[in-house]
Amino acid sequence: MYLNQPVLLSPGPTPIPDIVNHYLTLPMIGHRTESFQKILHDVSKGLAPIFGTDQPVVILAGSGTSALETAMVNTVDKDDHIVVIVSGAFGNRFKKIAEAYHYHLHVFEIEWGKALDMTAFMSFYNQLTQPIKAVFTQLCETSTTVIHPIEQIGHYIKSIDDNVLFVVDGVSIIGAYDMDMSRDKVDILVAGSQKALMLPAGMGFVAYTAESRKKIASSKSDKFYFNLSLYIDKLFDDTTPFTPPIGLIQSIRGMLEIVESEGFENTVKRHYACRDGLRSALKALDIPLFVDDKDASPTVTAIVPIQTEINIIKSRLLSDFNITIAGGQAHLKGKILRIGHMGYVTPFDMLKVISALEIILSDIRGKSYLGKGLTAFQEVISCIK
Repeated sequence: MYLNQPVLLSPGPTPIPDIVNHYLTLPMIGHRTESFQKILHDVSKGLAPIFGTDQPVVILAGSGTSALETAMVNTVDKDDHIVVIVSGAFGNRFKKIAEAYHYHLHVFEIEWGKALDMTAFMSFYNQLTQPIKAVFTQLCETSTTVIHPIEQIGHYIKSIDDNVLFVVDGVSIIGAYDMDMSRDKVDILVAGSQKALMLPAGMGFVAYTAESRKKIASSKSDKFYFNLSLYIDKLFDDTTPFTPPIGLIQSIRGMLEIVESEGFENTVKRHYACRDGLRSALKALDIPLFVDDKDASPTVTAIVPIQTEINIIKSRLLSDFNITIAGGQAHLKGKILRIGHMGYVTPFDMLKVISALEIILSDIRGKSYLGKGLTAFQEVISCIK
């Protein structure tokens, strides 16, 4: 019925800016040339402020999961004990990686959709009888759209033992969040390319601190391709240990140009504006939200429609308006929907999904919602400076 341009509002992959696509189309160059060495130097340094570190960021050929596994196998040795915080599908992925390597694993479970409660976590942590090598958590749990208080977690862990490594999965939020690894006591931070960083899928990123670099170098665990210390050493020579994803790395230049033009502080504000306006609109449309406002991610929002509406909303957004959103994962499949607002997304993109929801809900509920969500959204956006 409609000839609408596709609107991709999944929690990854996300829309790709034209300037990023431009860099993807450039002629291929050799990865052992001076030209590529300069590109690698510039982008690895350019990513550092976004990750909140003063060290160049490692770029892996792989998805975000490759970065999760790299972070774990380079910090944990065979007999070490580790803590994994599980609050959703991707916390569970950290758990599965640990189980695959047969590490001594202590799991802190959180109800899906809830943020970590520091009192409960401290009680759990204080009862551990074995020395802990590292703690692994998400900053944003993509499957539930909740963010955790990593600054509080990091400071608490370090107050117990400053040698414990704090490893954070930032796959679905880095690029949309004011990250400071030193402030938050984060030793290693990982991300993926296809989410808030508005890049094509296929790259994993690992950020680290100068101090954690020394600990990574002392790791005795078996690894070859995912030898993080080797990647870091080569990065300081502006090269890579293996053939990198050359075209994808070139495309990072386009993303960095956008961030520089917008100003990273404004990039972060844009994501929070989308979140706050969208959540207000959804409330006006009588669609319950899965996560409390105080724990809500700036990159993805989960909703809990009436059970009979879930499939209708998701399918009609795509068939009638060419808008793609995501469903739930694991036991939340068929129970929630997730609307991404990360990367190359603006408040005007939120207007599209809100107006489409108004039409769909008016039809299936038999009463008019026209203008209700849009008005609520505009009231929020108009107050943002």
